[in-house]
Amino acid sequence: MRLSKGFFYTLREQASDEDSASGNLLVRAGMIKKVASGIYMMMPLGLKALNKVIKIIREEMNAIGSKELLMPALIPEGVYVNSGRRETFGDSMFSLKDRYRRHYVLGPTHEELFAAAAKMYIRSYKDLPFSLYQFQTKYRDEPRPRFGLIRLREFIMKDAYTFDLDLDGLHRQYMDMFNAYKKSFDRMGLNYVIVNADTGVMGGLLSEEFQALSEIGEDILVIDDANNYASNIEVAPCILRGEKSTEEAKPIEKVYTPESKTIEEVTSFMGQPSERFVKTMIYNIDGKLYAVCCRGDHEVNETKVVKLVGGNDIAFADAVEVEQATGAPIGFAGPIGIHCPVLLDQEVTLMKNFIVGANEADHHLMNVNLTDFKAEAVADLRRICEGDLSEKGGPVRFARGIEIGNTFKLGTKYAEAMDLYYKDETNEWKPVVMGSYGIGPARCLAAIVEQNHSEKGILWPKNIAPVEVGIVIANVKNEKHKETAEYIYSRCEAAGFDVLLDDRNERAGVKFNDMELIGAYARITCGRGVDKGLVELKCIGDETPRDIPVAEVLDELKRIFAE
Repeated sequence: MRLSKGFFYTLREQASDEDSASGNLLVRAGMIKKVASGIYMMMPLGLKALNKVIKIIREEMNAIGSKELLMPALIPEGVYVNSGRRETFGDSMFSLKDRYRRHYVLGPTHEELFAAAAKMYIRSYKDLPFSLYQFQTKYRDEPRPRFGLIRLREFIMKDAYTFDLDLDGLHRQYMDMFNAYKKSFDRMGLNYVIVNADTGVMGGLLSEEFQALSEIGEDILVIDDANNYASNIEVAPCILRGEKSTEEAKPIEKVYTPESKTIEEVTSFMGQPSERFVKTMIYNIDGKLYAVCCRGDHEVNETKVVKLVGGNDIAFADAVEVEQATGAPIGFAGPIGIHCPVLLDQEVTLMKNFIVGANEADHHLMNVNLTDFKAEAVADLRRICEGDLSEKGGPVRFARGIEIGNTFKLGTKYAEAMDLYYKDETNEWKPVVMGSYGIGPARCLAAIVEQNHSEKGILWPKNIAPVEVGIVIANVKNEKHKETAEYIYSRCEAAGFDVLLDDRNERAGVKFNDMELIGAYARITCGRGVDKGLVELKCIGDETPRDIPVAEVLDELKRIFAE
């Protein structure tokens, strides 16, 4: 690519509407362009980098024998109604009607269609196992698209599905996919961890996430370094520690607590530590109210609560609903006499003589004990804290991650919904056991930039760099400079390198800045040294450029990219 004739631009100023380093740098480097919130153009260099990510993933998928196909993005809405997921996706699914007023959606995910495709092939146990995958555009109406390519409304996903006879077969194919994912992310040079995760709207038996470590990551990761353990905070279990209180139970005492609604306000007013309190949070789960009680210094884990009651949608109850359940305004809820089921975090069972809301405005109750109210269920319902023990036994720390891939053991959920069965050796019909697997190539691209950049530009890993070799002509009016650059350019192009020749009539400093911004992995400068048969070579990670004979440039580049 010759810049004097190519489509190339960069921006000097920061991208004011980008809230991440990767988004800012990719926009400034002319690799992506925002069309609307969560919707981006992929410009030539950005697409080249994205295609390199896709190529790695495709090679690893093909290596395990998975077969590539392509599903439509426009799907009859009834497909998701039949599987029971239309209501679950709700407003996050883009919907439309055709000219005949028939309902369609833009596919957010394709489990149902893959099951339908498999149904065309599967007849007996002899047809299993196999796996299929695609690279397809997905559409999700995210309420808060953010961080450039990390949370989008329109994005390419590599999704794959395995089909097996039984759970043993599922596990074998699951591990093949799992290892293919590890190889893919390793080849991309990503720093990532693998964590246990919530199955969410996908459902199923098991979910694991591949999380690229990043300060802007939306997911909080719980890591036990001593035991090589990691989990998404949504599902990280809390180990019950400590002894049950041996205090003597005291009589309940009502206390006047004017304008003290939050834990901070009540602890300050009463002069008691937060761990002496049990706070009561009122939730609306699928239209039913629940009171969730946990220790005052802990936070409710809503994912655990939803799992416990077998629900889907959870939200804080509004003021009207809180008054309906408690007879009081928000801030004074407690488990005694409340008009909805009480769910109790297990830590509360170790407490005695604790403080709760009185279900009466401006009042709390002291010296409450478990015998004073009835809990419908007692379970682990709180979010784990830093320093707590993991289920492996070591203290945990928190980190943030960008989810770049996930794997699910779906079991028979979608097979049963889509009538996907096979005949076993005894001629009996059985549901196919499925797995689902996804990678977001654009997210991988953004995560790579988040982990590899400086103030001046992107520091691409060499196998992802859209420009492997950038050749700068220091002075385009100097024929010797131009001739040398053209010679190197033609040889690099013939050798198969992604090469860019900056032959613009610009100052050398401008060209250097652009090369640094776009992350050209190896920069060759044809300048003053060409009279002596030398050019400058500087690779990403080098402190300073070094002189190299023109005749040795190609061999040196081959060596660098072969390492």
